Amino acid sequence: MIVRIVKMGFKQECIDAFLNQFETSKLKIRTFEGCHFLELYRDLNNPNIFFTYSYWDSEAALERYRQSELFKNVWSKTKPLFNIKPEAWSVDKLESLN
Repeated sequence: MIVRIVKMGFKQECIDAFLNQFETSKLKIRTFEGCHFLELYRDLNNPNIFFTYSYWDSEAALERYRQSELFKNVWSKTKPLFNIKPEAWSVDKLESLN
């Protein structure tokens, strides 16, 4: 399983549009084959910065999502809202303490 972390910065006037877009697409993303977890975070010190964390079966599962019509639709609506270039990391979870 891999964890995908995406950092996104939005224009102040576009934050509500992003949050609405996330609300309408979050269940579709979460139930996409290979996705097991999805969360959205907001930076405490810079409210224009958001992060998504998602868990995927494999890099191949993530790539299938990234090539899907769902991703293309979501990304095409999200990309114009950015005020900085998004950053993304795919990482292995080594340990979790609950």
